[in-house]
Amino acid sequence: MTRLVQGLYTVALAGLALYALHALVLIVVYLHAWRRERGSRQGGGSGGIGPLPSSWGADDERLPYVTVQVPLRNEQHVARRCLEAVAALAWPRERLEIQVLDDSDDGTLAVVDDAVAALREAGARITVLRRSTPAGYKAGALAAGLAVAQGAYIAVFDADFVPAPDFLRQTLPHFLNDPALGMVQARWGHLNAETSLMTRVQALVLDAHFTVEHVARDHARWLTNFNGTAGVWRRAAIEDAGGWQTDTLTEDLDLSYRAQVRGWGVRYLPDVVVPAELPPLLTAFKAQQERWATGAFQCLRKLARPLLRSPHLTPVQKVMGLLHLSGYANQPLLLLMILLTLPMVLTNPTFADFTIWLGALAAVPSLLYVLGQVALYEDWLRRVWVYPALVLLWMGMAWSLTLAACRGLLRWGGTFVRTPKYGLTADGGDGWRRSTYRPRVKATWVGELLIGIYVCVAIWAAVRLAHGHLIPLALGYALGEVLVLAITASESLRHRSGTGTA
Repeated sequence: MTRLVQGLYTVALAGLALYALHALVLIVVYLHAWRRERGSRQGGGSGGIGPLPSSWGADDERLPYVTVQVPLRNEQHVARRCLEAVAALAWPRERLEIQVLDDSDDGTLAVVDDAVAALREAGARITVLRRSTPAGYKAGALAAGLAVAQGAYIAVFDADFVPAPDFLRQTLPHFLNDPALGMVQARWGHLNAETSLMTRVQALVLDAHFTVEHVARDHARWLTNFNGTAGVWRRAAIEDAGGWQTDTLTEDLDLSYRAQVRGWGVRYLPDVVVPAELPPLLTAFKAQQERWATGAFQCLRKLARPLLRSPHLTPVQKVMGLLHLSGYANQPLLLLMILLTLPMVLTNPTFADFTIWLGALAAVPSLLYVLGQVALYEDWLRRVWVYPALVLLWMGMAWSLTLAACRGLLRWGGTFVRTPKYGLTADGGDGWRRSTYRPRVKATWVGELLIGIYVCVAIWAAVRLAHGHLIPLALGYALGEVLVLAITASESLRHRSGTGTA
């Protein structure tokens, strides 16, 4: 029994260390890119990771025809804001087509119709496409819109995103300078990062992803992904890669990798920022993470073989791509470590010295989150204080995310659970408290409760057996479960009473 516990724990720790090593590589490459960019700017250069300047005039004949797609379903709080921002893009009206891909079945229909009528009257070329059934969810809507789109370039914005007027002028020049470029991705900003603990945590996660990970992958020319919104595609790249497909829950990741496997390039533009709303509820964050975990493993199943066989990719690109696609594997590994808590207390195993180094390596990702804040904010020290809450949340969500990853390994497609948005901004506002858009609390809370009880039993056993060195780790697991259960219960109760939650 002792050897089995030793072996399983070492395997879990080694797996987490592998993905931590992946993060460390990204951090090193990011720092190299940052140093190179700083040196370029000090030397008077334009830099290697910033946007290209554009001198195009308002009626320049070189400007290509662009289609902007806004896929949405039941987004009555944010639809008008997004459509007005898209209609204000600084691009000649005769070369800009706006498609509203509206699969709504609630009051959003009237909001969209009213907004579109006003924008048409103001001169915008905007159409609404509605399907009788939302087959394929977002991917199906994008495919339906592409079938009738006129543009050679396709920009995509989710309904809660608010692009600046110069967005197209900052992104389109990259395509014209590189005929092999298939997609450019802008950085996500935040409209409401200070709304709640959950929005602060999500801002921390997204800032690390967009400021460190994306920059590193772009700098090293490793495979990266379209994030589903705030980006522009070359239509030829979409069609050459096989178009939008509905067999995964992450159609953006799927198309990104299929295009790169085919030899198309991608660019990330960290200086082009499109702000968006962060969901203020844990239930919404969990649902979003579960969808991404399921979709990531579906993409891994679907694309691992084409990725490894692609003649357009180097061995390093292939390895980094596989690590990227399988990133949510850290959740089953974390769950395994949690479940090993009680057996470790009962057997009190000893480990080889190298496990100390594996444990130290597993702590590396914390640096990634700190760097994301340092790069963006002068008050970064105030913002990183939520990192311990993030660690506890990951522990508490290990059960639900493991189930989501298993779904990705066992079946295709699935239900696309929409992340509700409420029209929040930095100025606050509490209309979301009374909104009918309330994420459903899933039955995974039962598993989280049982795991919490299980870990508490492990703590009790550690105290009884005088294995005090195991108590801090078990206590951390228990706190993670308690935090997730407490926030979930609070949101559920306040929603039932109609008062929302902060």
